[in-house]
Amino acid sequence: MTELIAIIILTVSLLGIAIILFRKIPILSTLPEFNIQSETATSKLKKRIRDIKPLKDFSYEVFLQRMLTKVRILSLRTDKKTFVWLQKLRENAQKKKISENDNYWQEVRKSTKESDEDFI
Repeated sequence: MTELIAIIILTVSLLGIAIILFRKIPILSTLPEFNIQSETATSKLKKRIRDIKPLKDFSYEVFLQRMLTKVRILSLRTDKKTFVWLQKLRENAQKKKISENDNYWQEVRKSTKESDEDFI
């Protein structure tokens, strides 16, 4: 039931729009054409921003240089931090390997002592 009502409202509204357009098209066709050079909203906004005093001397190139410098510094800092982390991981791996090697020889000695005791 609600779908039927929605379909009826849709068709009536579309029919109303078609009637209005059909009546207004001849009137619109008789109007003279204007050669308007309309400014886009973004160009108007740019002009208004440029009229602000501190932004009159604003240079996009200088802004871009500053931003790229900041991005470069940030990437160098992250590179340094990852290098430090990698170095610590390598040191920990070496310490672990050395401690395993120390335990290896102790285990070999124990196993040889145990095997000697089994022979005796």
